[in-house]
Amino acid sequence: MIKKLLRVNGIARTLLVNEEDKLSSVLRDNLLLTGVKVGCGQGQCGACNVILNGKLVRSCATRMKRVEDEAEVTTVEGIGTPDNLHPIQAAWMVHGGAQCGFCTPGFIVSCKALLDAIPSPTREDIRAWFQKYRNACRCTGYKQLVDAVMDAARVLRGEIAMEDLFAKLPEDGRIWGTSFPRPSALAKVTGTCDYGADLGIKMPPGTLRLALVQAEISHANIKGIDTAEAEAMPGVYKVVTHRDVKGKNRISGLITFPTNKGDGWDRPILCDEKVFQFGDAIAIVCADTEENAKAAAKKVKVDLEPLPEYMSAPAAMAEDAMEIHPGTPNVYYTQAIKKGEETQAIFDSADVVVEDDFYVGRQPHMPIEPDVGFAYPGEDGKLTIHSKSIGIHLHHAMIAPGLGIDPEKLTLVQNPAGGTFGYKFSPTMEALVGVAAMATEKPVFLNYTWFQQQTYTGKRSPFFVNVRLAADKDGTLKAMESDWTVDHGPYSEFGDLLTLRGAQFIGAGYNIPNIRGEGRTVCTNHAWGSAFRAYGSPQSEFSSEVLMDILAEKLNMDPFDLRVKNIYREGSTTPTGQVPDALSFPEMFEILKPKYEAAKADAAKKSTEEEKYGVGLSVGVYGCGLDGPDSSEARVQLNEDNTITLFNSWEDHGQGADMGSLGTAHEALRPMGITPEQIKLVMNDTSITPNSGPAGGSRSQVVTGQAIKAACEMLVGAMRKGDGSFRNFEEMKAENIPVEYTGTWTAPATNCDENGQGNPFACYTYGVFMAEVSVEMATGKTTVHKMTAVGDVGKINNQLVVDGQMYGGMAQAIGLALSEDYEDIKKHSTMVGAGFPYIKSIPDDMELIYVETPREHGPFGASGIGELPLTSPHAAVINGIYNAARVRIKRLPATPDKVLEAIKAL
Repeated sequence: MIKKLLRVNGIARTLLVNEEDKLSSVLRDNLLLTGVKVGCGQGQCGACNVILNGKLVRSCATRMKRVEDEAEVTTVEGIGTPDNLHPIQAAWMVHGGAQCGFCTPGFIVSCKALLDAIPSPTREDIRAWFQKYRNACRCTGYKQLVDAVMDAARVLRGEIAMEDLFAKLPEDGRIWGTSFPRPSALAKVTGTCDYGADLGIKMPPGTLRLALVQAEISHANIKGIDTAEAEAMPGVYKVVTHRDVKGKNRISGLITFPTNKGDGWDRPILCDEKVFQFGDAIAIVCADTEENAKAAAKKVKVDLEPLPEYMSAPAAMAEDAMEIHPGTPNVYYTQAIKKGEETQAIFDSADVVVEDDFYVGRQPHMPIEPDVGFAYPGEDGKLTIHSKSIGIHLHHAMIAPGLGIDPEKLTLVQNPAGGTFGYKFSPTMEALVGVAAMATEKPVFLNYTWFQQQTYTGKRSPFFVNVRLAADKDGTLKAMESDWTVDHGPYSEFGDLLTLRGAQFIGAGYNIPNIRGEGRTVCTNHAWGSAFRAYGSPQSEFSSEVLMDILAEKLNMDPFDLRVKNIYREGSTTPTGQVPDALSFPEMFEILKPKYEAAKADAAKKSTEEEKYGVGLSVGVYGCGLDGPDSSEARVQLNEDNTITLFNSWEDHGQGADMGSLGTAHEALRPMGITPEQIKLVMNDTSITPNSGPAGGSRSQVVTGQAIKAACEMLVGAMRKGDGSFRNFEEMKAENIPVEYTGTWTAPATNCDENGQGNPFACYTYGVFMAEVSVEMATGKTTVHKMTAVGDVGKINNQLVVDGQMYGGMAQAIGLALSEDYEDIKKHSTMVGAGFPYIKSIPDDMELIYVETPREHGPFGASGIGELPLTSPHAAVINGIYNAARVRIKRLPATPDKVLEAIKAL
């Protein structure tokens, strides 16, 4: 131990620490300065940034032996507080810089150091600073962060007052359609929002810290598990194995499709007979400290019999491949699409036919916050689990039978979540902490490392796609044939639904009267497939959008004109035979046309032999909801002080559920003159909030929004007097009128049939994307210089939230196009190795244009938003690469070596 005298946020602190302790741990654990976040733990994300003696450092990579005595340390808590904001924090709020908010304190500290060094930075100065110090954000797309720094600098230079940053509400007080900051923004920018790891530090004495014993191979039979040595290690309370699980020891996949050949009980909580993928949990060590738990985990002996590892769909489909789950074929679900007439004769007589193969791979979600959760037992056998779940009621149903607990005794609560982008649509550690708490009858806490986050949570499922298009000479599409194979990893949950997405979205956006195709779901030993933003459409629409450019070239047409000829218009139907809910594409293309022509001219002007410029287009479509009659509930309550409390389970993982809830409720309650401050939000606790369904598939603003609207309108109706004024709480009670109302709403939609035909979604979102790129011919490096999106997401609830989703989604699409991958388990297990897009990989120039077509079935005309910006912008980037360098990359990502190889093959 060593003694350190530090001055932290202006306060003298005497600390006893170990030389090898990390500064981040000392600040968090010893001083409870939990505004210092730990993400990657490897100095690659900047969430842990602090200012040390005037210099910006990553505290997770700074050992205490290197921290000088009398050193001055500044954390986000020392920059500003909720009642005394710094201009940087205020600017972050008004620009929507805090989405999930986990990276926000690190960025704000970084910005403070930047503005101390460069009081009048340019936008490029800011981008260079954040790149140098590896400030990583997965939510925002970075543009609004640069905007915030620029405005904060203006305030600090005295050019504007801080109050001028905050937009004034209109005179009528309406917040719908404005840039009203989300309710959670204040806590996020000041570092006072407690995420899972922060809550873990503050758990009571006696809480057991957990470490997993995990498989280090991808497929094996388990011959034995010996825990004796581990249980004798210091501090160990218990080593939990499958023998300690009281229930079925399986997570239910909730199979929804009757032709699925699996039974849905294929995913173990703790492996008992087999290991199915790298990282599978075999045992849980419960100890007094995390260090002791991890040390003991290394002493658990697992006797494994290695089996063949099928790391791709083609490998698992080979004739000699064994069944990964004995009794269930590796190809366990097939989905047909049949629309219109048989296509063979149409292709035989078509003027033009194009065909090609495409691959979109295992994109990792890469949130900055690794997975984290805890559980604790209560009275009468009750159990409460806290996690990053974005489907608390869904996960309740998925894990209760496996745990062996009566559903009414199980509560799931969502913690503030540092981004999930869909991976938490599947339960991850919920069942693990539940098992440990039940086996030990003590509170337990588990925090994944970033390596565990990357290797033991779900990924986007790769699609192998073949598409054919038949067209007339004038470019009119006549027919499409498609074949797609989904590598869904070892666990079947939602695999059939994902495979249906291929039928729904290959060719989406275009009126194709005749379609035939088939897709299949394949079990493999790579990472299990989980939901990821735009679920199924990035794989599906990439294929048809790149093939549309190939068709345009064969027809000697401009890709823009070919799209305009075939987009949805009056009389068009989707691939599932549904009439689109909005016909805004013609207007969107009209808006984009002059920008497209200008971009092409600019690319031609800038191109040299060394660096070629090009422009690419794509069309994106996504449905808002779970398929068919998706439903949701919300509840409102008039309180004694005449405020109103809204209860729902609209889970928030950075997309803005709090603002979505507040904006929708306020719009419905506005006739009573209610202010936003009079609406309280109680969210995401199965013991007190109704089942609003999972927060995925862009469903919540539509389905839960309608439930909120219904509940609020019932309350308004009950409070309204005959003269048009409104009763208060006392009057409601005096007249024996209920003060609490539950709203429900079910989408007027139908499930697709065995041929992929139906009306699966009540609302859709539509977009046209344009990428302006350049390619270095000597290296193959691609740079995206500008992205333009014209989107129709219905009437906009909150401008900051919608813009943030669009910027962030397009940034992830650029990553999908150019760098992101999780194929090589070792190489791709770090942020840098997996191709995380830092700020210099994302253009500062991103233009958003909206066509707000009111939706009949959306609350106040709104549709969803979260999925649209990752439906197809990556196809626009790839089409831009071809138009620049004449090489077409059909297997993502288009890394420099892949592009260069294609250039050399010209």
